[in-house]
Amino acid sequence: MRSFWGLMRAYWVSDRWKEAWTLTLVIALLTALSSKAGVWFAEASGELVNSIAFFHDAANATPLRSLLVNAGVLVLLVVLKDAGFTGIRSLVSATLHRKWRGWLDSRFNEALLDTNHTHFHAQHGSSGNAAPDNIDQRVQESIKDMTGGAIGLAMGVLGVATSLYFVGQKLLENSAEVKGLEFLGSYGSAVLAFLAVATYVPLNTWIAVKLGRLLERLNVRMQQSEGSYRGELTTFLRRSFHVAASQGEDVQKTMHNRLYVDIDRTWARLNIVNTGYNSFELIYNFIGARIVAYGPGLVPFIHNGFDLKGYITGSELVNSLISQCSWFIHVMPNIATLRANSQRVIELAQAIENVQHPQEFYSQTGRSDFHYTSQNPVFGLTIQKLELAHQGEDATPFLSAANLRFRRGEWTFLKGESGCGKTSLIKAINGLWPYGRGTIVFPEGVKSFYAAQEVKLQQVTLKQLVCLPGSERDHGDAQVASALHKAGLGDFIEHMADESREGKSWDQVLSGGQKQKLVVARIVLQQPGLLFLDEATGALDPDGKVAFHQAIKDNCPDVTVISVMHEAVAPRSMTGSEFYHSIVAIADGVATKKPLVPTLPVELTTILVQPRPAPRPVEDKWLRFSRRLKQK
Repeated sequence: MRSFWGLMRAYWVSDRWKEAWTLTLVIALLTALSSKAGVWFAEASGELVNSIAFFHDAANATPLRSLLVNAGVLVLLVVLKDAGFTGIRSLVSATLHRKWRGWLDSRFNEALLDTNHTHFHAQHGSSGNAAPDNIDQRVQESIKDMTGGAIGLAMGVLGVATSLYFVGQKLLENSAEVKGLEFLGSYGSAVLAFLAVATYVPLNTWIAVKLGRLLERLNVRMQQSEGSYRGELTTFLRRSFHVAASQGEDVQKTMHNRLYVDIDRTWARLNIVNTGYNSFELIYNFIGARIVAYGPGLVPFIHNGFDLKGYITGSELVNSLISQCSWFIHVMPNIATLRANSQRVIELAQAIENVQHPQEFYSQTGRSDFHYTSQNPVFGLTIQKLELAHQGEDATPFLSAANLRFRRGEWTFLKGESGCGKTSLIKAINGLWPYGRGTIVFPEGVKSFYAAQEVKLQQVTLKQLVCLPGSERDHGDAQVASALHKAGLGDFIEHMADESREGKSWDQVLSGGQKQKLVVARIVLQQPGLLFLDEATGALDPDGKVAFHQAIKDNCPDVTVISVMHEAVAPRSMTGSEFYHSIVAIADGVATKKPLVPTLPVELTTILVQPRPAPRPVEDKWLRFSRRLKQK
């Protein structure tokens, strides 16, 4: 789906091809019937005009009856064509639109939310590939408008084809000889009609294309501006408290005004071009329907090649043909919108494809040479020859770690000044830092868990929030309730099945500290063997931090913990014992690991605490000396 035609045909060759083709064939059949009804409409129009023209003719025995019958037939044809064929086709095409959009939406969601963290990597541009702006808008609006526009255009093309067949066939049947074009025989008037259409429509289509390209550029610009403005509004509402607390309303207002100015300017230009295009289209329609359509048949009518009925019927057929062949002109603004939407969807598809191999992607703009492997869980987590840098081939590493080992069950505290790279180190271990090199060896088969400082909660049930990253079907209510109780959120147990409380999502209901307690509940429930805490207790008071650590200590006895905190001293339990066994200190860009309190290696400690045979009593030196004398 990285090209226009690939994107257009993907649904029709997918696993849902039967659904796609069935709806398409029904639309094609209804379009053909609608085109045929257009021929019937032209004939009925001719009959009605003829009954009006000869209403007072002496030979017309039932003028009123003839007039009413022809008018009634015309009305029935309009109902059949517009309410029947065209109306049902609109319903079927809307169903196809819904199905196609749903399929594309699911594909992009699956691609963005894969185990590769594509949604994360896609937001980082590389050399020659800017990160796609407003991904949410592309998935929501661009896909919707693109699929709807494509279906409308496809129906237009099909309408032209069927009209050319049915209307053209009828024009040839009703054709008459034209004076001066006798060599064409009875096809003279039909040839004149086709020439008029073939000259008038392509010339004006060329004008429409020129205007359409300008519309396309403005539509793309408009979508970008609207997306940026909406994105800022969404972000502002999420940080509403911080804006209020810092009294930053004036700054926020200035930002909104600046973003809206871009919308306003683009909108003004778009309105000017749209107005010009609408004027062009109205003039085109009038000339086509009243001059070009009635011109070719006028010559044979003047020379008695046609009677009035034949002239009106032929002219209405030409008008119908012009109308159908002008679909490109009528929908040029839609084509411009379609191309703009498809361009944005294609860019997103290309961005997704580019980051399927993150290290190759990041290597285009810097050094990215991380190796992730596994080893026997007895040996824990090992980091070897790690260097972290920023973007750029020649970027100097800001953090290096020659050899770090974290044993099973060991708790390690990362210490260093702000900005020294503590969080970057944790991100790199978890494959979320793009630039640098090194080897990270994970304990095989051990589940890891990353707890960040900011906790953003999706709008799902409380039970699902506790069960993340798994599913609520993986754990029973009793297990989840127990985890909530151990985390200090027992008051919310009775609301586990609710997605909100008093109309507010859990992200709005829970305070910052409660959200971090929710993380404890996840940890207790998931029982990870490797736990990364990235300032995960920042919103808790000192007692809350102790309770946070104690809950993990009591319920995850073998977990390896690597923690980033701003505190100079790692927290201790209520009894004064240390939670942490070691410290990774980062200074001058170098990470070194040392015990928090000098202790013997765990292997030696195990040997020393094993029971040993009781030592023989120590004999008095004088007794030993006496015994030797006696022996002599």
